Amino acid sequence: MAENKENEANVFEDEMEFAVPSNAMATVRRLWKAMGRQRLRLVIVAVSVIFYTVLSVAAPVYSAGIVDLLWREIRSSIEEGTAFRVTWEHGGREIMILLGIYTATGILYTFQSFVMASFAERLSLELRTQISRKLDRLPLSFFDSHKPGEVLSRATNDLDKMSEVLQTGLLKLFTAVGMVVGSLIMMFRFHIGLTVVFLLFTLLSMFSTKLFAAKTLRYATLRQQAVSRVTGQVEESYSGRTVIRSFNREEKSAKEMRDAVRELADTSRKADFMMNVVNPFIRLVNRLGQAVIAVFAGKLLLDGVMTVGTFQAFFQYVYQASEPLTEAAYMINSLQSSIASVERIFELLDEKEILPDPENPAMTAGAGTAAQETQKAAGKGTEGRVEFQNVRFGYSPDKILMKDISFTAEPGQKIAIVGSTGAGKTTLINLLMRFYEVNSGRITLDGIPTAQMSYEGLRSNFGMVLQDTWLFEGTIAENIAYGRPDASREEIIAAAKAARADFFIRTLPKGYDTVLGGDADNISAGQRQLLTIARVMLCDPAVLILDEATSSVDTRTEMEIGRAMGELMKGRTSFVIAHRLSTIVDADLILVMQNGDIIEKGNHRELLRTKGAYAELYNSQFA
Repeated sequence: MAENKENEANVFEDEMEFAVPSNAMATVRRLWKAMGRQRLRLVIVAVSVIFYTVLSVAAPVYSAGIVDLLWREIRSSIEEGTAFRVTWEHGGREIMILLGIYTATGILYTFQSFVMASFAERLSLELRTQISRKLDRLPLSFFDSHKPGEVLSRATNDLDKMSEVLQTGLLKLFTAVGMVVGSLIMMFRFHIGLTVVFLLFTLLSMFSTKLFAAKTLRYATLRQQAVSRVTGQVEESYSGRTVIRSFNREEKSAKEMRDAVRELADTSRKADFMMNVVNPFIRLVNRLGQAVIAVFAGKLLLDGVMTVGTFQAFFQYVYQASEPLTEAAYMINSLQSSIASVERIFELLDEKEILPDPENPAMTAGAGTAAQETQKAAGKGTEGRVEFQNVRFGYSPDKILMKDISFTAEPGQKIAIVGSTGAGKTTLINLLMRFYEVNSGRITLDGIPTAQMSYEGLRSNFGMVLQDTWLFEGTIAENIAYGRPDASREEIIAAAKAARADFFIRTLPKGYDTVLGGDADNISAGQRQLLTIARVMLCDPAVLILDEATSSVDTRTEMEIGRAMGELMKGRTSFVIAHRLSTIVDADLILVMQNGDIIEKGNHRELLRTKGAYAELYNSQFA
């Protein structure tokens, strides 16, 4: 338990390294390249922001003339003792033009918001698609060293965070830059002194923002890590709920979940506080600046240096410059926190992939395909001769598991692999299927090195029945036909009968059209095993791999499946990982493994005569 906790801590330390942006500018540049076809939408948004900024900056200065015009008309009416009226010639036309300017800015803002949302969601979809394809190309070693919750967090939480910030933060940042620059230019035109006062308070608010930014980023990073932990804990607790209950670990599991959620709540509270305290604090600084400016501007107004229209226009520019600065400071913090998410996404996309297929892969028969049937009819089907030649392998270069594995499985032979837990039996099969690449040596199928074949071409010759069954959400017929989607109903039923699964399937409410849940909990473990056996039988592969395939069925069903397997294995090379040695006494070749190496090989009688490790293992069953 302590070791597991230490491993988890190491994983989270690694996640922390991923979460803190090591090079923010490099990440931004790569994100720009990743936008690809979506850049046009971003350009459209930028053009829209330019027009929006020009109209927004033009509106106050135009309104200054209108206010001065109306002020003159009001004073003239008071002096002449006439009623003040706004006519088309005296102010009405100008007011309508101003209304048109504000309407245009509203339309432009709505348009750019819509395009920006489309840009962010399309970019998110593109990256999500890249992640999905990437996961298909990652080696098993990646999944061995990364928790499912961590991978899920990158594909969901981090992408959602990026999309949210792009839709809101980036648009507001664009708008803020345009509004601030335009407003400052106009403010300098109106009065340099008042603008300098405004800039002093702006520098104060920017300095305050910088102080908040570091802590904001730190707490945002901690929150993302806490989210990953909660996601991983939820996934593990759900998938392992049966084991948790079996060992009375409900309270312990619930406590771990509460601790993870409590940590998430604590980091979220701190992150939200830091992110939300920036806005009101900077707003307070800005309001103080506006109060000081109002005092000085009021004096200028009373002295006749500034007109009423200029006075109100200047304050519109103060508002237009200060509010975007406030929003920009807030959104810059959000953008900073989202860079961590983007970097984590790119970390996943940069993971080392499996080796690509060779340019001209050696052709092998595809199991269950029309091509295979044609080859078989012509006598050119895959024979199934498997050879390991001086194979050396380790999960890491400094920890070699297999030092020199050599053996030959002739076509049609039954090869049994035995040994204690962790001896390397499953690893041997994983190398044969090219789930892992060998460090040196080679593995051949019918004399062709498997490294020269495409993954699809190689694996189409194998049929696997594992101890851990895997069924997806769908009908029983769809699950059986998983390896041959084009199989007819008659072929599916024939395969089910061969696997002794037809009887129990017909007892279900909808027979072969019964829908299985995500974990197929509506049927027993033994029945799930029968379905996986039927799936392999339907594919009719050249080489069979059986990993204790009958471990979840009763004795009578095991005997029936054994007979069916005997028929299925005729003429096919079979690799059987066995824990009960009584099931492999008829094997043509038995490989005894220990610590990753083959220490004995031969048939049952030969190995018993040597009185070595196999004999000891076999006789221990009767002790």
